[in-house]
Amino acid sequence: MQPYDAAILIGRFQPVHNGHLALLRAALAQARQVIVILGSAHQARTPRNPFTWQERADMLRAALPEAERSRMALLPVRDYYDEPRWAEAVRQAVAAHLPADARIALIGHFKDDTSGYLRAFPGWPLVRMPRQGQFDATPVRDAYLGAAPGALEPALAALTGQLPASTRDWLARFAQTPDYAALQEEWRVLRDYRASWANAPYPPVFVTVDAVLRCQDQVLLIRRAHAPGKGLWALPGGFLEPYDTLWQSCLRELAEETLLQLPEAQLRAALRGVQVFDHPQRSQRGRVITHAFCFDLGDTPLPAVEGGDDAAHAQWVALADLPAMEAQFHDDHWQILGHFFPLPAPLRS
Repeated sequence: MQPYDAAILIGRFQPVHNGHLALLRAALAQARQVIVILGSAHQARTPRNPFTWQERADMLRAALPEAERSRMALLPVRDYYDEPRWAEAVRQAVAAHLPADARIALIGHFKDDTSGYLRAFPGWPLVRMPRQGQFDATPVRDAYLGAAPGALEPALAALTGQLPASTRDWLARFAQTPDYAALQEEWRVLRDYRASWANAPYPPVFVTVDAVLRCQDQVLLIRRAHAPGKGLWALPGGFLEPYDTLWQSCLRELAEETLLQLPEAQLRAALRGVQVFDHPQRSQRGRVITHAFCFDLGDTPLPAVEGGDDAAHAQWVALADLPAMEAQFHDDHWQILGHFFPLPAPLRS
């Protein structure tokens, strides 16, 4: 008899590999039902999160026979870059799926520091599993996205021992899409970016600024002109210049990327707050700490804007439209907006 009503398995599954499959089968042996939490849901495609939660759900279903598939529930949960808030979102998603008296266990293993999330659920007994082979999704993604033109087939063949056959087939099909080519471009840019400071004595910590500018219940956004995040919505911002203060860098980036022409005194009067966003995983470029300056211009006429510098386009966007745009944002900029403004309901989990 299985000791639990439900076993919870949390992961990103980017993509599904044989280690995930072994944990999933161990969870099925512990409980009548397995609830898989698909993390990093509702995000734009990036080399770290190349596949949507729906695509990862398809990979998981395809890797199991029907008898096991029917015992699995798949629940997407977004990244909040705030562990207590994220853990509560996971608990709420599980609670909505199970009766209140269900016997629940958490299945997982401590691979490295990234496994610390397993400690965020003290109310669920943890069934610790040994590491299921030397499987890791990061080198799988690197091999897949780094494949040279015409070399995809040997790259996938080299992953035969790491991936279920269904995942390899799925990846081969996905490689025929425009999204794959765009992800490869992003992957190459990020690889070269990291290589430029690989010989530094310590990994660098970058400091950036972002401008959150509100006017008439609209917010000023740009579309990024270059990778990483090419074509995605973002806040106007950029890196701190060596001889600038944070304030000066914010005003400079705002003017350069949107061609906004407002006096500094007007912007200073409109400043409503500054918030630091420093989650270690908020940017794929490395450790990037940003200072977001929030301005509110009230009901004044919308200032004219136009994309410039690193921005392909600048535009005022209604706050009410933001929830539907979540998967089109760069890094954690959608979450930054959600910090300053209560985004309209309904929001997904």
